[in-house]
Amino acid sequence: MEFLNGAAPAGVAGILGSPIFMFVIIIAIMYFMMIRPQRKRQKEIDNFRRSLQPGMEVVTSGGIYGKIKEVNDGVVVLEIAHNVNIRVDISVVFANPGAMQEQGK
Repeated sequence: MEFLNGAAPAGVAGILGSPIFMFVIIIAIMYFMMIRPQRKRQKEIDNFRRSLQPGMEVVTSGGIYGKIKEVNDGVVVLEIAHNVNIRVDISVVFANPGAMQEQGK
């Protein structure tokens, strides 16, 4: 396609070829492929942390497996061995994948 006097294409072809449109498309793809799934995952983790109850088996971000003894204002007391309890912040507690698989059986 040859344009007279170097004029830009008009109409839909002009919009689709513009750098601004391409930038918007890239941002939209990034949102749907990266940001949206991450927000969904974070919401699931937050819901799990709100539902923590004594007796649940969990794992910390440091890799310590334990059973919840009590939950108090952002602090979780974990029993990691018989009569061995540790206090950890609730933000480092995640679901124990092994315990989740056993519940599903």
